[in-house]
This record gives sequence, C-alpha cells and structure tokens, in this order.
Amino acid sequence: TASDSLLTVVAAFGANIVIAVAKTGAAMVTGSASLLAEAAHSWADAGNSVLLLVADHRSRRPADAAHPQGYGREAYVWALLAAVGVFVAGAAVSITHGVHELFDPAPAEGFGLGYAILALAFLLEGAAFRQSVRQARREAAALDRDVVDHVVRTSDPTLRAVFAEDAAALVGLVIAAAGLALHQVTGSSAPDAVASILVGVLLAVVAVALVEQNRRFLVGQEADPAVRAAVVDALLADPDVDRVTHLRLEYVGPRRLSVVADVDLTGDDPESQLAVRLRALEERLAASPTVADAELGVSAPDAPALSR
Repeated sequence: TASDSLLTVVAAFGANIVIAVAKTGAAMVTGSASLLAEAAHSWADAGNSVLLLVADHRSRRPADAAHPQGYGREAYVWALLAAVGVFVAGAAVSITHGVHELFDPAPAEGFGLGYAILALAFLLEGAAFRQSVRQARREAAALDRDVVDHVVRTSDPTLRAVFAEDAAALVGLVIAAAGLALHQVTGSSAPDAVASILVGVLLAVVAVALVEQNRRFLVGQEADPAVRAAVVDALLADPDVDRVTHLRLEYVGPRRLSVVADVDLTGDDPESQLAVRLRALEERLAASPTVADAELGVSAPDAPALSR
C-alpha cells in the first residue's frame, strides 16, 4: 500500500543518515578509500530517499481539471531524477576517488574503527532492507509472484528504488570490508582503492537499471497478464456486462491504472440507455482505489470476446 511505501522510504532515510555520518567520520580517521566510497554511497542513498519522499507526496495529489488521471506519474519523474542525479553522483565520487588512490596511495590506520562502523552499518542497512523485503513479499504474494520478480515489475518506484538501494548497500559493505581487510593484511592501499571503484560500479549498475524501469513507466507501461485477467474477471462479474472485446490497461501512477475497454452490455437497450448504463459502469470501476479513470465503449457485434 501507499502507507507501506512511505514507511519503507522513511526507514531507509533514517538508517542512511546515521550510517553516512558514521562512515564519513570513520573514513576521515582511517584514511580508507573504500570507507570513503561507502560514505559517498550512504550520502547518495540519503539524498535518494529525500527525492523518493517528494515522489510519494506529489504523486498522491488528487485528480483535477488539468490532470484528470491524477499526478501519479510524478512518482516516476522524481524516482528517475534520484537514479540519475544521486546514484550516479555517488558512483562518480567512488570511482574517481578509487582511481586517484591507485595512482596516489595514502596510508590507512585505525582499522578496528573501520570494521566497527561497517558492522554497525550492516546491521542498520539490514533492518531497512528487511522492511523493504517485508513490503515486497506481501505485495508479491497477492499477485502470485516471487519477491525479486515483483520488485522488478512493480508499478511502485519507491519500493523498487529502496529495495535496490538497500541490497546494493549490503553488497557494498561486504566489498568495503574486503578491501579494508586486504589493505590491512598486505599493507598496500591498492585493494582498498579497487574496492572503492567496485562500489562505484555497483552504484552505476543500479542507477542504469532504475532509470530504465522508470523510463518504461513514464512513457506508458501496459499492465501484465495477471492484472489484465483480474480486470476482465471483474468486468464480467458485473451483471450489466455480457462480453469484453477490448481492454487496454496503462499504469498512470503507483498501483493506479487507466482502463479503456469495449464491452457488450446485457439486454437490447436503445443507444441513449446504453450511454447511461456505460457511464454508470465507468463510475463503478473508477470507485476502485486502483483505477484512476475508466473509458468504456460498446463492442462491435463481430468483435471476438476476450478470455482470461
């Protein structure tokens, strides 16, 4: 639900702020390149969470005369900006610093503090990730999907972004810990620098994936077959509907659909009465919290009926 998404983003934001401050302090004390990359990663995640909160707030505004389908697509705009601006910025800082460290290495110290901060960050990121997994699991079960498949296909960009962000954060922490440990064992800063570069590459990959998904929903994403089948069933369950011959479902926001359909109504009413019955059916459909608007037409007599 929308409240679940808000809780998921707030949990991630709180964790990211605490972790970013701790990592920044540890990076300054230890001089570790991978810790600095992780600090940039967490600051990027925190900025991402702010943009996702804006996305959640602005996309909930009700429909008006200028936007009859509501403002749901704003969620994809802000989520795309988060992916492009914040994730890419974090990736650039991490990769640039790692490359610089390879050619101009600096000694590191205070490894124990670095490990402690990484362990604390893993616990906090794990708690935030658990919240996003809990939300994804509930929604996936309702749609008969596995969790990862649902995160990829969901119309909710905040869930997808936070899930990807938290998963990438946990992987990044493991990479940073390995780089720090190899730095300590070998006495060379090269593994630490390589870890910083790998964290940046990880952020860049996540950014590209999120940009692509948000682009698809912005330009118009058709609902998947399971959702189509559910809408066909709902239409046929209405006592006024005999057949459904055309159906177009497009996401216009998180969990919000535009429904365009041709239906064959029961009975043999004159045209004027058909128009009244169609309008009443549109209003019943639009009463659903998942339907932004509904436009229904009359089926042609020779049009084949849709099946599930």
